[in-house]
Amino acid sequence: MATTQSSSSASTTNIMLAIFEKKTVTLDLYRPLRQYISFAYSEREAQNLEDDLQTLRDLRSDLENPTKQPTPSARRDLLQSYFRALCVIETRFPISPDRDHINSVTFTWYDAFKQKQKAAQQNIYLEKAAVLFNLGAVYSQIGLGYDRSSVEGRRQAVQAFIGAAGAFAYLRDNAATKASIGTSTTLDVSVECAGMLERLMLAQAQECVFENTIAKGSTPGVCAKISRQVGLYYEEASAALSVAPLSQHFDRAWIAHVQLKAALFYVEACYRYGIELHEKEEIAEEIARLRSGINALIEAKKNSKGAAAQLLDALSKLEANINRNLERAVKENDRVYLMRVPSPGSLPPLPAFSMVKPLAMNEVLDASKEKLFASLVPDSSAKALSRYTEMVDDVIRTQAEKLQQGSELTRVRLKEMDLPDSLLALEGHFTLSADLKEDVEAVQISGGPAGLEAELQQLKDLRRVNQELLVQTEELLQKESREDAQFRSQFGTRWTRPQSSTLTKNMQDRLNRFAGNLKQAAESDAKIERSVREHSSLMSILDRRPIESALPTLARPIMSLDANEDAIVGILKQSLRQLETLGAQRAGLEDMLKEMKRKDDILPKLMTSMGSYEDLFRKELSKYDHICEDIARNIEAQEQLLIQIQALNDDFSAIFNLEDYKVSREKCYKQIEAAIAKYREIKENVNEGLKFYVTLQDAISNVKQQCSDYVMTRNIQCREMIEDVQRSMAGLSFQDKNSGSYNSGYPPVSQHPHQRSTPPPPAAGQNMQQTPIYQHPDQPSPSTGYNYNQPPYGSAQQQVPPLPYQVSSTPSYVHPQPQQHPPASHEYGQPAYPGWRGPYYNAPPAQQPGPYPPPPYTAPGPYPPHSQTGYYRPQ
Repeated sequence: MATTQSSSSASTTNIMLAIFEKKTVTLDLYRPLRQYISFAYSEREAQNLEDDLQTLRDLRSDLENPTKQPTPSARRDLLQSYFRALCVIETRFPISPDRDHINSVTFTWYDAFKQKQKAAQQNIYLEKAAVLFNLGAVYSQIGLGYDRSSVEGRRQAVQAFIGAAGAFAYLRDNAATKASIGTSTTLDVSVECAGMLERLMLAQAQECVFENTIAKGSTPGVCAKISRQVGLYYEEASAALSVAPLSQHFDRAWIAHVQLKAALFYVEACYRYGIELHEKEEIAEEIARLRSGINALIEAKKNSKGAAAQLLDALSKLEANINRNLERAVKENDRVYLMRVPSPGSLPPLPAFSMVKPLAMNEVLDASKEKLFASLVPDSSAKALSRYTEMVDDVIRTQAEKLQQGSELTRVRLKEMDLPDSLLALEGHFTLSADLKEDVEAVQISGGPAGLEAELQQLKDLRRVNQELLVQTEELLQKESREDAQFRSQFGTRWTRPQSSTLTKNMQDRLNRFAGNLKQAAESDAKIERSVREHSSLMSILDRRPIESALPTLARPIMSLDANEDAIVGILKQSLRQLETLGAQRAGLEDMLKEMKRKDDILPKLMTSMGSYEDLFRKELSKYDHICEDIARNIEAQEQLLIQIQALNDDFSAIFNLEDYKVSREKCYKQIEAAIAKYREIKENVNEGLKFYVTLQDAISNVKQQCSDYVMTRNIQCREMIEDVQRSMAGLSFQDKNSGSYNSGYPPVSQHPHQRSTPPPPAAGQNMQQTPIYQHPDQPSPSTGYNYNQPPYGSAQQQVPPLPYQVSSTPSYVHPQPQQHPPASHEYGQPAYPGWRGPYYNAPPAQQPGPYPPPPYTAPGPYPPHSQTGYYRPQ
């Protein structure tokens, strides 16, 4: 039942009690819990939790065999670990007689004080209550095991006894009631017994403190207060033992021990308090206190049967001391003081002072951090967590809205008061709005109005390049046409090839369209130039760097009546800084809310909660209260500050004539916006013009290349026809390869033994499907058409076919290669104007399809473009 151990002090020889543990029977939790996991969750989950199940089995096995733990401290740690495991099991495994629950587990425990009595329950409540009881018992054994003859030993004993008191208090408040439900229960885990044991352990802890107080030589008054509290704890325990249901459950020795201890420390308190009264010369009260102690001793001796001999000896020694002091006090009062002695019943209670309290076991037994069966989350806990999360989200959402409303209110109010813009304007540090400043910077980066002249010059240069290309192309066709007419006049009907005008009609039509486009483009360029000249004064503001230098300034008043403008400005600036500080605080508060929510994980607490979820929710939500209070204070402070700023700004506006400044500033804003709009319009038209000329240059270059190929082909045909005409006029045979050549402006053409004929170019508009004699590799087949069919000739004696002329099958000239161009000295091979290489005329020669390299940019889509603006629209 209990063990005792004595300890001597300056005044008494005290013995204390330790509680024996409850005993249980062997129980296997592994199999039923594993079966439940496999059935309720899955076999795979059961396999994953194999280690947790084995850990639980080991804890229960060690609990059943106290000898496995070498020391009481190890036993204490085991009981704490097992209790936390039971808390985890309680929330995840329904153990009860119900059919759908774990109904094969029965916990059996024997009474610690009546070991023949036992209780067996099919729920976890009895198991938890028994473990808590044993935890308190082990704590008491640890306290009793310390050497209480030393100060340090008594200090350690105090910690052990208050730990025992904490365990019994936790049993009383959290497990005793549930364990007592039903018919099968034991009295040792009842609320009454747990409360009595808590008082008993506190009494023994206070008693150790009293012994240390005596050892340190404290004053009699301090010793009396501490001693009295020891007696009160024992009296509370004695009162619980003296009434049902405990009065018939404990041995007579237990009751006698507690009663005698209660009387002993009451008498000790009277004795110590009497010494203090004697030193104060309060002899009458001293006599009354000592007589009260004597009466308590007499009453205690009547109920001392069964008490330990050490306690009786201590009682006798204390009686001798108190009688001696009483005799001395009575003599002094009779001879010297002659005071009236009050009756003991009229005296106030002795003062008491508690030096101990039960150890808080909530943290020690908190199972929220346990890892056992962490993957098993019952539906009830998941739903409770979801509800709690919604409650937290609602709190954070409400507070975040308040913060956002506060910031938005500040922004709107300051904008209405034109702050801090007006103060910045006063100091010369005014800036444009972000959007307007971004637009101005974009204009300045692109060159600004000053850069439009260079772009206009680019338009002129490109127009001149296109005009010169067009003229050169027309001259090519005109020269070829003149030569053809000259030979036709010279040879008459013998000159049978088609006229040039019939072959070049399509090319000439395209050149005419290009000329019309260039004319219209020139008119568009003139419109752009006029627009630039007309709006140059409007757009000149965009060339100001920085653009803020073009804005009006807020000037100080020329005359001031009271010269307080500086003070108003200073206070206004200080208020704005305070407002900014409040804004930074709001940002920090919002971050604190989000961080607190991120760390707020109450699932472990929900899993181990044995009370109402609502109580837990209220407790957990209270964590956010201090931030909510800070937010409310911040919003209130901001409102007061805005009222103050409004009054200061009214004075500021009146002194500095702020309304006139606003009017001039808005006028400047509108001018800048209008200048940006006009610049963008002109810039867009210029870019469209550049794009147009680049596209047109490519188109003219393509036509020029076609014309060059056409002229080259016609020249070859011309030489061959001249040779044919010469032979015809001389009456020579086609077989005579060595006849004299015709004396003309062209050199004679060497003949080859094998001849071929070259048919004349088809007429304009004729369908052409054959490969041309010459075609640039980078150019499409020319639309004007100068492809030729090349049928082979027959035998040497074949009659002349009905074609205008014939040429030898293998002429002595070499056909031009795809990339071969006329010699550089040829008049048509020169650039548009020698030496001109503008900034947009830098393409490498390897990429030039013709004698005119394209600019570095290329225009998308075929020519003529189909999405030109009104300025550049081809005819």
